Amino acid sequence: MKETTREPKPMPQGTNNLHTVAPIAAPGDASTLATVGGTPVNSVKHPSAHDTEKTSSLAPATTETVTPRKVARGLAATMSTTKLKQGIWLRALLTANRFRVIRTIDIAVCCFAERPFKAALTAAQRAVRGMVKAELLRRYRSDRFQTIYGLTQKGVDWLEEAGHDASSSVRRVSDMTNPEHRLWAQFWTLACEARGLNAMTEQELLQHLNKSSKPGQPLIQGLLTVTTTQGNKTRTIQLRPDAVATEKGENGGTIWLEVDRSKRGSDREASLAALASSVGRTLKDGSRLRRVVIFCKTERIRKRAIAVLTGLAKANNSEVLLTGRRHFRELEPGTYAIWTALESKLTDGRSELVDTLVGHVIIQLLPIWLPKVRIDATNTHLLAGWFGENYLPYRRPEGLGAWKTPVSPLLSSAKEHYTE
Repeated sequence: MKETTREPKPMPQGTNNLHTVAPIAAPGDASTLATVGGTPVNSVKHPSAHDTEKTSSLAPATTETVTPRKVARGLAATMSTTKLKQGIWLRALLTANRFRVIRTIDIAVCCFAERPFKAALTAAQRAVRGMVKAELLRRYRSDRFQTIYGLTQKGVDWLEEAGHDASSSVRRVSDMTNPEHRLWAQFWTLACEARGLNAMTEQELLQHLNKSSKPGQPLIQGLLTVTTTQGNKTRTIQLRPDAVATEKGENGGTIWLEVDRSKRGSDREASLAALASSVGRTLKDGSRLRRVVIFCKTERIRKRAIAVLTGLAKANNSEVLLTGRRHFRELEPGTYAIWTALESKLTDGRSELVDTLVGHVIIQLLPIWLPKVRIDATNTHLLAGWFGENYLPYRRPEGLGAWKTPVSPLLSSAKEHYTE
């Protein structure tokens, strides 16, 4: 009889053969493996004390419960985001109406000065994009490739609905070629207001000085009258600041700003020397000049301004202080304390001259790097010179105390102008 070989029947597709029989391992044969579901596993061993210790040492550690990080919502935690957005737009558009032309960094200063610079700039950029999209602001590019914004008629209507008078500025902004000097003066004004000071630009100051003038009277054109000498020529001129602020307190008075975007010629250097020598004098508005701040665009301009103060120090510090004479004592590079002799009455009716600190002159670089910052992944931009440091609105000398930390104006303004 012929033998035949039986062919194994194929397994149906889609099924797994989970019943593969493993060879029986001989006792003590550790090299023998059993296969379960196609995966080799160690053969069964009798437990021992050593195995028990090893198993317990390899037991998985208990996982710690990770508490999710709580994100600080800032002002959004105390008011609705709709109110917050309206408050930001209101303050930004009022600033545009006040100065007629603004930059994104102006919005960062007037709305978000209490935040770190990156957060303030990001919030300002978001707000400006929204207002441009809503056609409340219009974007322009100056001849120096500066991005500036003007208030549109639609923005005027928006402000009038909120109860504020305004006028469009797009026609004026479109004609501006290089408003850099004006922009930095108003930036400094906003920085002073963020610190709680009262501040005005040059134009606002002239309006303030002549608001009570009568028809036919000559207009006041300056805040300080000085006499300068160049060679054999002596002339009397009126000086007015690029911006001015008023500081209260024991060392309070007027803070005078000069924005130097170019090197001073001989006439302007003589004016700077006369201005520095006038620290402590009474101005035409009745206030006392306490500090002169010189913001210089480049290091070369800053060194030249320091050279003017150094020349004054060499010419005056070796002489005895008398009434009207000044000593210029350098506290740190670019910061000078101004001393003079003031008459003091004694109890017996006599008087004496007392050396008195009457103010300071501060020379520092204009933070031109701040408007150039772009929030990107490179993280290579210089972020120094914001409110978290002793830089804005000026580097405060020791002895005057630290600057007050800016507080957000949005909470009060939004509650004041909007309701749910």
